Amino acid sequence: MFSQDQINNFVREKTGIEDLKLSDDLHNDHGVSGDDFHELIDEYAKRFCVDMTLYLWYFHAYEEGSWISIGGSIFKPPYKRVPHIPLTPAILFEIARKGYWTIEYPAHELPRQRWDIIINQIFVVACICGALYSCLK
Repeated sequence: MFSQDQINNFVREKTGIEDLKLSDDLHNDHGVSGDDFHELIDEYAKRFCVDMTLYLWYFHAYEEGSWISIGGSIFKPPYKRVPHIPLTPAILFEIARKGYWTIEYPAHELPRQRWDIIINQIFVVACICGALYSCLK
């Protein structure tokens, strides 16, 4: 069985957060997001043997580089389409204690394609083509 202290120490170790409270939302209170958030959750699942089948990342944190997304300013990414659900050390402990992801998410629907990412990819390709064209002139 895992203790709350083990969960807290794990979160501190992975994030560098020193002043961690049981009710702290890792994303909103400490800015754990993007790759840092995903790496934390992946390692958490492995270390505490949590079945993550029902886990939906976009309710809990932003993606890496989301503040520079041109496509995201036109088409909302998943985390902007759903309400934020805090993920706290206390919640992580309860989930680890049960051994499976217990958070129930509200009904929602996401587009089949990530148009925000497609727009970003088109923009990058256009910039590369423009740079190559200007170099070859």
